[in-house]
Amino acid sequence: MSHPVGQDHPVGQDRSPDRVYSVGQVAGFAGITVRTLHHYDEIGLLVPGARTHAGHRRYTDADLDRLQQILFYRELGFPLDEVAALLDDPDADPRAHLRRQYDLLTARIEKLQKMAAAVEHAMEARKMGVNLTPEEKFEVFGDFDPDQHADEVEQRWGHTEAYRQSQRRTAGYTKEDWKRINAELDAIHGRMAGLLAEGVPADSEQAMEVAEEHRLFITGAYYDCGHELHACLGEMYVTDERFTATYEAIRPGMARYMRDAIVANTARHTAS
Repeated sequence: MSHPVGQDHPVGQDRSPDRVYSVGQVAGFAGITVRTLHHYDEIGLLVPGARTHAGHRRYTDADLDRLQQILFYRELGFPLDEVAALLDDPDADPRAHLRRQYDLLTARIEKLQKMAAAVEHAMEARKMGVNLTPEEKFEVFGDFDPDQHADEVEQRWGHTEAYRQSQRRTAGYTKEDWKRINAELDAIHGRMAGLLAEGVPADSEQAMEVAEEHRLFITGAYYDCGHELHACLGEMYVTDERFTATYEAIRPGMARYMRDAIVANTARHTAS
């Protein structure tokens, strides 16, 4: 006795023995709506391989394979007409599709990694970079509060790569890191002040060596400081009264001596 054909029994030209799935099942598998599958059918992008006598769509394993391809290209932003052209290309073979997908995925991963890095840097740029409690900041910086100068610093240099580097590097500094950094800078200033006290010229070998040490300190602790940028900093030490006061408090005449040593050091390293 032959099996009767009911409304849910798929029919086709040869009644393929492959498993078949209803539109609702396929929508659930793929995480899309039934309406989307109906649309794909209507435009000929994904025509079900079988239907019941009542006309209900039934999808075969081959249909699911094609749907997977469609959704892949859609995820990458391909319009439906281009997806159809890719899948219906008579000269394409499965290996060509896999190679294309691999290349596209690799490009997408690289783009997403760059986007993630940009977002991470944006988050870091919103930090002051001195993540200490008020007590710790006082212990490290004394009566100088870097937070009070954060807005001015960002306004003056926020557009520069040096500022962005400094934000990234200092964001994770601990209290001990800041103590070490401040001690290193104090030692450099002490050596420079000692040369000034001894009457050693600012363009001497000794003073230029300390200036170079100062530049390398900035590069290691904050941002890549080339010689020309270092010279700009040196000039600021004598034109910005706050920097001048800081250096003059170390030793009278220190701001100009520091600037002159940095200028001399820059000249010897950048001379053609």
